[in-house]
Amino acid sequence: MVYVTGDLHGDYSRFKRPEMKKLRAGDILLVCGDFGFIWDNSKQERAVLKKLSEKKYTIAFVDGCHENFDLLQQYRLVRWRGGVARLIAPNIFHLQRGEIYTIENQKYFAFGGGHSQDYEYRRDTGNWWRQEQPTHDEIRRAIRNLNRNQATVDYIITHEPPASLKDCLGVDVQQRLEIHAFFEDIIKECDYKKWFFGKCHMDRFIPMKFYAVFQDVLPVTDERD
Repeated sequence: MVYVTGDLHGDYSRFKRPEMKKLRAGDILLVCGDFGFIWDNSKQERAVLKKLSEKKYTIAFVDGCHENFDLLQQYRLVRWRGGVARLIAPNIFHLQRGEIYTIENQKYFAFGGGHSQDYEYRRDTGNWWRQEQPTHDEIRRAIRNLNRNQATVDYIITHEPPASLKDCLGVDVQQRLEIHAFFEDIIKECDYKKWFFGKCHMDRFIPMKFYAVFQDVLPVTDERD
C-alpha cells in the first residue's frame, strides 16, 4: 500500500499516532514536504533518524519550506523507482523536484519547495535557505519529464498547493512565484487522478481531485482508482 501524509516538522511523536499504525512492511509513506528530521545534525536528531531507518516501510518525502537544504544536499543521488532521489537511509528517500516515480505500476510526479510565509522573520536568523524556492531550471526539467510521459501521471505530490485553490482554503498568497504559474499549467494541461499537498496544515478534500493533508494518513488509491 502507498499512503500519504502532511508536514512532519521533525516531530517523531507523529509516528506514534494511531493513523501510522496501519503501515506494514513493504508499504510506502509519502510526505508532502517539511520532513524536518534533517535540520541540525545533532546527536538527538541522528538517533531519531536511526529509529526511522528501522521502520519496515519506506518513507519518501518532497522538501517543503522548513528544511535545512545544505544538509539535504549532502546526501547522494540515486535511482529510485524510475526517478532520481537522495538516499537518506535504506528506507528513506528525498524525492527530487520534477521527477516521476513508478510505484505499484502508478506514476507519481513530485515537486517540493515553495515560499515560507515566515520568510521575513527567518531570513536573518540562519535557518532560512534560498533553495526552498524552486528555480526556473527545476521547472523546465519538470516540464520535460511530464512531456516524456505525455503529460499524464496518476498522482501528484507537492508541498505548495496550486494558487487557485488558496482562496477556498482560506490561505493568503503573499507572493506569487513561478511555481504557482507552473502548477496552474499542470491543472490545465496534464491528466492525473489526485493531487496531494501539505503546506496548508489541514486535512481537507477539495473536489474534484485535490487533497490538503496534514495529520491524516491517507491511502493513495481507493475503489474509484
